[in-house]
Amino acid sequence: MPDIPWSTPTPPAPGAEVYVMASRFETATLAGALKFFLRSPGIIRQIRRAPGAHGVALRARVFSRTFLTLSAWEDRDALYRFARSEPHRSGSRAAAAYMKESQFTFWTVPATALPVRWDEAERRLAAEKARA
Repeated sequence: MPDIPWSTPTPPAPGAEVYVMASRFETATLAGALKFFLRSPGIIRQIRRAPGAHGVALRARVFSRTFLTLSAWEDRDALYRFARSEPHRSGSRAAAAYMKESQFTFWTVPATALPVRWDEAERRLAAEKARA
């Protein structure tokens, strides 16, 4: 399945630090993966309109039931406001029913480091998993 490449809804100010989140989701079934995949474009659109969003990308591996997300935010509060807003909020709750595993990691980078590379996100997710 195709990835949704990095897009920048609102460029950060030069010299700013941005708050980055990488996530990994694995669904329990292929049906769950299809549900997740079909809901993803709406959530990506929501991020692109969210105040404080500086970037978003999705790596979808539907037949492996695995999805990676990357997003960059003005600050932690901007990310949390998005996470609590609809349709993300209810979509996250619904996804819990078919999710096998979910993992998140957070860090900051200078605005000049955007877009964050997938290999960096995967390295950080692996390190976070090893700590758990």
